[in-house]
Amino acid sequence: MKRKHISAIIILIGALIVTFYSGRMFLSMYQEEPIVTGPGVSSVVKLSTYFPGLEGSYGDTDVYIMKGREPGGSTLVLGGTHPNEPAAYIASVVLIENVVVKKGTLYVIPRSNRSAFTHNDPQEGAPQRFYIETPFGERWFRFGSRATNPVHQWPDPDVYIHAASGQQLSGSETRNLNRGYPGRADGTFTEQVCYAIRNMINTEGIDLSIDLHEASPEYPVINAIVAHERAMPIAADVAITMQSNEVNIGLEPSPVNLRGLTHRELGDSTETFAVLMESANASQGRLRGRTDEALVLSGVDPMYEKAADLGRLFVPYDENGHPLEVRVARHLFGIESFIISMSSYDGNKAMIVSEIPSYQNMVSRGVGAYLLPVE
Repeated sequence: MKRKHISAIIILIGALIVTFYSGRMFLSMYQEEPIVTGPGVSSVVKLSTYFPGLEGSYGDTDVYIMKGREPGGSTLVLGGTHPNEPAAYIASVVLIENVVVKKGTLYVIPRSNRSAFTHNDPQEGAPQRFYIETPFGERWFRFGSRATNPVHQWPDPDVYIHAASGQQLSGSETRNLNRGYPGRADGTFTEQVCYAIRNMINTEGIDLSIDLHEASPEYPVINAIVAHERAMPIAADVAITMQSNEVNIGLEPSPVNLRGLTHRELGDSTETFAVLMESANASQGRLRGRTDEALVLSGVDPMYEKAADLGRLFVPYDENGHPLEVRVARHLFGIESFIISMSSYDGNKAMIVSEIPSYQNMVSRGVGAYLLPVE
């Protein structure tokens, strides 16, 4: 009997230890890494400013506004639509911490789906954080999920029906921010975030909206721009600019029959020129090996090298991989090119923006060189 009591106590202690550490890991996902307000940021507001129904929820998120002294055009950059696509998020952070706007206004939402930063995708084995060395020490960043945390929106239906079009998708897509546009005030948690972003674009009269993403190397639409038809003239100009600077990028029209995405719904429901940009992220793919911090940062994976040799990928892939600094550089070059092209396309929508790191400098110096010290 005494042995049974001792065994029971040992099991109980073990269970408590597991519960403690599991709980601590769960709660740690709700800790947000600091984003440093750069010299060009004129104000920070909440997304709930544009839809009060989000106030106090994990759908509410920071909107960084960089307003120039001279009036001009306006651009919105969405990072963190899918928090398992780190280059999109980091590119938006680099903008916030570096950019100075002299003419016009730049809006940046780094955590577009803030809820999705609070959990990982189950059974993916992904890291919860990754770390970037800077001249001032190490900075950490969250590696989240593609979808809204089910704690904030549950249950998933068997079939997700897009409210505005009737399109039917897998039930889990109901928590995908990039399937929920144009959003609804009385819709799901995710649809309400989409609704707030659309309201923001309409309220502020934003001329150009750029949604940053990453895709797996085996995905056909990769290292590409996807553009609404009204945005196609400037998107074509940007593609030519990037190609002429030896940054290979494709151009795809926004599919009319694929609903809920930014480039389709924001282009249809607002006056903004809506585009999306993709870079190649091995840590997101299905052919990858071990999913760890090294893969997030370096983009190097022997399994993808083999897949490239077999002709299974839509991007070149060798022992150099697709490092984070290259993926971030692509996004920043694209953003700068879009702003310049939009300014040339319509002088009334012109912007003058400085301190966006060049493609060459980002690749050679690394992301850490453009992150500010955390006080």
